[in-house]
Amino acid sequence: MHVIETKDEIINYFKDGSKNNKNLKIGVEHERFLYDKNNYRLQFTDIRKLFEYFKKYSWREIKEDNQVVALKRNDQTITLEPGNQIELSGSQKDTLHEVCAESYNFLEELNGACKKLEYKSVSLSYDPISRLEDRPNNPKKRYKIMTDVMPKKGKLSLNMMYMTSGTQINLDYVSEEDFSKKFNLLAKLTPLTISLFANSPFYENSLSKFLSYRSYVWQNTARGGLPELFLEKMNFEKYADFIINYPLLFIIDKENYVKSEGYTFKDLLLKKVSTIKREITSHDLSTHLATIFTEIRLKKYLEIRSLDTCEWDCHCSGPAFFLGLIYENLDEALELVKNWKSNDIMNAYYDAPKKGLKTVIEKKSIKRWSEILLKLSEEGLKKRNIKNSKNNNESVYLKNIKNILENGLTKAEININKYNKSGKILFNEN
Repeated sequence: MHVIETKDEIINYFKDGSKNNKNLKIGVEHERFLYDKNNYRLQFTDIRKLFEYFKKYSWREIKEDNQVVALKRNDQTITLEPGNQIELSGSQKDTLHEVCAESYNFLEELNGACKKLEYKSVSLSYDPISRLEDRPNNPKKRYKIMTDVMPKKGKLSLNMMYMTSGTQINLDYVSEEDFSKKFNLLAKLTPLTISLFANSPFYENSLSKFLSYRSYVWQNTARGGLPELFLEKMNFEKYADFIINYPLLFIIDKENYVKSEGYTFKDLLLKKVSTIKREITSHDLSTHLATIFTEIRLKKYLEIRSLDTCEWDCHCSGPAFFLGLIYENLDEALELVKNWKSNDIMNAYYDAPKKGLKTVIEKKSIKRWSEILLKLSEEGLKKRNIKNSKNNNESVYLKNIKNILENGLTKAEININKYNKSGKILFNEN
C-alpha cells in the first residue's frame, strides 16, 4: 500500500499491473442463488449454517463487526452479494484446467452442504421467482450505503444488487499497448457476450420478455453500463481520467464506511472531503475501482463482467472463449471487428438482452459473428496446447458454445422452451 497524490501515480498503478508474457493468468468469479427447500432465498441466519458447514473443508472465517461475512482458503474467497448470492472468487491460475478444477471442487463442497442443509443452489442469472421487496440481506456495511445511494442514479440498481448473479473473467495484460488492444476488443464484444451467454429470461415466476434480464437491469443501474468512451482507443491516462472524475460511492476509514455523495476521486486527492484527514493510498484507489460497475473494468488486470451465470457444465465456456481470443489471437480478432462503428455497437448493446443471437452488427447477426470468433478462439486454445490428465487441451471447454451455435438456442431460450412445455420454472441446480 502506498500513498496516491497525483494522476501519474494512478497511471503507474496500472502500469504495475503489467505481467510477463510467459506469466499470464486467468481467474473466474462465479455467483449463484441459494434457496431453502420451500424455494425461498436464504436469509443470513441460513448462510451462517452454510458457512459453519464449509469449515470442514478448511475454509476459515472472515468477520466484519464480529459477524462471519465471508470465507477464505488459500487464494480463494467465498463472499456474499447483497441478497446473499454466494460467490466463489477463485485464485489466478496458469491454465483453464486449473480454474475449472477449482470451480468443480467448490461445486462438490457446495452440493454436499446443500444436501445436508436441504438448500438449493441455482444457476439462473436473475432470481426467477422472488420479488424485490422480499429480498434477503446481510450485515455487510458497504451494502447499506449502496442500498441508500445507488437507486438515486439508476432505477434498477436494487434489482442489480439483490436479484442478479453473474460470471466474471479476469485476464492480464503485458503492457499499455497490450491493455489498449484487449480493452478495445472486450468493449466491442460486449453485445456478443450478453447475447451468447444469455441465461436470465424470468421475472417473478413468469417470462420477462428478455433473454438476459440481468443485462437489462445492469444497463439501468447506477455506475454501470458500457460508456461510449470505452469504444475509443483507451490508454492508462484516459482510464485514469475516467476514474478520477468518477463519483465516489464510499470511503473506508479505520474500518468505517463513510458516505461520499457529491465527491469524486479527484476531490479526495485534493483534500476536499473534509471527513478524511489521512493520506490517500492505493487501498482507497482499489476500493474506488471496485465500485465502478461497468461491463468491463480495469484494476491491475482486466475484468469481463457481462456474462450471465450458467450451470457448471458450461461454466468454463465463457472463460475458454475469451482466453483463446485475448491471449492467442488478439490481433486477428481485432482485425475482424475493426470496422464496427461505435453507434452500431451501442445499438447492439441495448438490443442484445432481448434479441440475443439475432442482434445485428455490421449486417451480420451476433450468431454469425460468434461462429467466426469461436473458430478463432478454438485455434488459439489449440495453439496453446495445454493439456489435462485426459490429454484434452483447453478447447474442450468450448463444447457448450458449439452446442448453442449449432442449435441456435441460448441457455435462456432452452429454459423458455422448458417453461412453455411445463408451465413452471425448472431450476438449474448444477
